[in-house]
Amino acid sequence: IILLGIISIFAMYSTARGNFDYYTKSHLSRFVIFFIIFIISSLLSINFWHRLSYIFYFLVLMLLVGVNFFGVTASGSTRWINLIVFNLQPSELMKVAIIVFLARYYNKIPGHSINSIKFFILPIFVLFFPFALVVNQPDLGTAMLILIGGVFVIWLVGLRIKYFMFSSIITLCLTPVAISFLKPYQKSRILTFFNPERDPLGAGYQIIQSKIAVGSGGIFGKGYLNGSQSYLDYLPEKQTDFIFTLIGEEFGFVGTIFIIILFLILIFICFYVSIKSYHLFGRILSLGIASNLFIYVFLNMSMVTGLMPVVGIPLPLISYGGTAMLSMMILFGLLLNVDIHYSEKKIHK
Repeated sequence: IILLGIISIFAMYSTARGNFDYYTKSHLSRFVIFFIIFIISSLLSINFWHRLSYIFYFLVLMLLVGVNFFGVTASGSTRWINLIVFNLQPSELMKVAIIVFLARYYNKIPGHSINSIKFFILPIFVLFFPFALVVNQPDLGTAMLILIGGVFVIWLVGLRIKYFMFSSIITLCLTPVAISFLKPYQKSRILTFFNPERDPLGAGYQIIQSKIAVGSGGIFGKGYLNGSQSYLDYLPEKQTDFIFTLIGEEFGFVGTIFIIILFLILIFICFYVSIKSYHLFGRILSLGIASNLFIYVFLNMSMVTGLMPVVGIPLPLISYGGTAMLSMMILFGLLLNVDIHYSEKKIHK
C-alpha cells in the first residue's frame, strides 16, 4: 500500500509537469491522513465493525439521499457533499458499506439456508436502493461498481449459480429497455467504445489519445517526466481516471506490469487472510475486499486501453480523488483488522 502510494505521488507530480502544485500537494496530504485512518480502523475490535455494519450502511444511504437535496454539482453530475475540508462522494463509501453489511448479514445465516428465497430478498433491496440513487446522480459507472461488487459477495458466500443464470437472462432481455433510459452522453460512450474513430475530436478523443500514449511507451517507456502525450495536454483527465495511461507512456510495458503485479499481490493477500480467518464475518469481508479491488483495477485498465467503454472509474490508491482513496484505505484497514483478529471466534451473531 505504501509503495502504491509513493508511485501515485510521483505520478501526480508528473501530471503537473514536474511542479509540486495543487494536485500533488493535495494527493500527498490525503494519502498521509487516510493512511492514519487505515491504521486506526485496523486496530479497532472486529466486533466493533460487526456491530457498526448496519448503522454504517444506513448512514451512507442517508448521505446518498442527501446528495439529491444539497449536493455539489460538477460536470453535469451531482455526486458530492461539501464538507468544507473536501467534497465527500457518498457513492464511493457505499462500496464499503455494502461489503460490511453483507458480511454481517451472511455471518448469521446457516450455510444450508443461504439459497433460501427468504434470505435472498434483503440483499436485493440492499443493492437496489443505492444503485438507483447513484444512477440518478447520474453516475452509471459507480452504480455498476456498487452492483457488481455486491453481486460478487453474494456469489462468493455460496449462492447457487442458477440464480445468476436466471438474473443474466433477465438482464439481457431488459437491456434494450435500460438503454432507452440512458443519457445521450452515456449512449455516445457505448457507440464510441465500438468505434472511437466515429467522433475522434469529441466522444472518441479520450480513448484514442489514451491508446496512443500507452502504445508509444513501448517496452521501457519514454522516461519519467518525458511523456509527450501528457505534457502536451493531449491526454485529458490524466491525474484521475487515466493515470494508468501516463504510467504506461513514461514507464512502458515493464512499468504497467509492475503496477499490475502489486495489485495482484494485494488481491492474493485478501484471499490468504480469508482462508486463515476462523470466523465467517472475516472471510466474507476479505473476499469482498478482494473482489472490489479486482473490479476497480480490471475495469480501469480495460477502460483506458479501449477494452471497455469509458465510464469514469479511478485506479485504486493511484488516481487523484479523496473519497475513492478514503474508501480503499478503510477497506484495507478492515482487511488488516481481520488479519490481526483472524483467530477470534466470538463474533456476535
